[in-house]
Amino acid sequence: MTAVSALSADSRSQLLGALREADIDRYLALLLMPEDVRDDLLALFLFNAEIAAIRDRVREPLPGEVRLQWWRDVLSGERDGEARAHPVASLLRELIDRRAMPVAPLIAMCDARIFDLYDDPMPDRTSYEGYAGETASSLLQMSALVMDPAASAETSTASGHAGIAQAVAGHLMLLPISQARGQVFIPGDLLSATGLDRDSFLSGNTPERAANAVRAFAGFGREHLNKARTALRDIPDSVMPAFLPAALASAVFSRAESKGADCLVRSVRMPQWRRQVQLWRAARRGKI
Repeated sequence: MTAVSALSADSRSQLLGALREADIDRYLALLLMPEDVRDDLLALFLFNAEIAAIRDRVREPLPGEVRLQWWRDVLSGERDGEARAHPVASLLRELIDRRAMPVAPLIAMCDARIFDLYDDPMPDRTSYEGYAGETASSLLQMSALVMDPAASAETSTASGHAGIAQAVAGHLMLLPISQARGQVFIPGDLLSATGLDRDSFLSGNTPERAANAVRAFAGFGREHLNKARTALRDIPDSVMPAFLPAALASAVFSRAESKGADCLVRSVRMPQWRRQVQLWRAARRGKI
């Protein structure tokens, strides 16, 4: 059994372009990761981008649930014919078969993404940690598994905390979009601590309280980032590149804390060149 992807140069170029369009941060991080595992990480990152974007592609939740079920069937090996015709599904199934990758975490990622299809508020921090754990954290852990299966046994704590931090940073950057949709990812207990609930946060009528909620959410993310950094001190160098995408979180937290309620109408996302420099520096230092 070979550990090397047989992806052609043309297919690789097209799929990299798709990732760049769908998830520029992970695309930039991928370019700094070990070359011998990039194709396998590309499969994971594209799968994540596919299921994360389903809300953007459907008008109602039911078609989104149908699409997530299709991905579950692909992962379970029940749609081999259809998977072979889908470039991302084909690449992912090839990775799973060649490396005997576990599919349960990938199916759990699909299950967690059902939350994205609806406008139910995030109940509390524990619920958010569970959601982030099955999405961003799971992707980090699977990336570490691809890089070094043996060493990845030591990365679960770091993956858990770094994934939560990364998810918080992502939701802070997407606040203008989620606000327009009526989605609230800020945990309900953080909202209530600032005198808000879902409806009052979405109304925008209390900008000072909204600013406090945004800062509390950023602080929640920073707490997990600090815990991730502590956990990463003892992991093998072979898996450290898997955590590069989380290197962008700290700057997002700082910008959110500075801008407060302005995050609801203007994204705190930094220019691409700054994100690229931050990732390059993190790769050079071997730290996030």
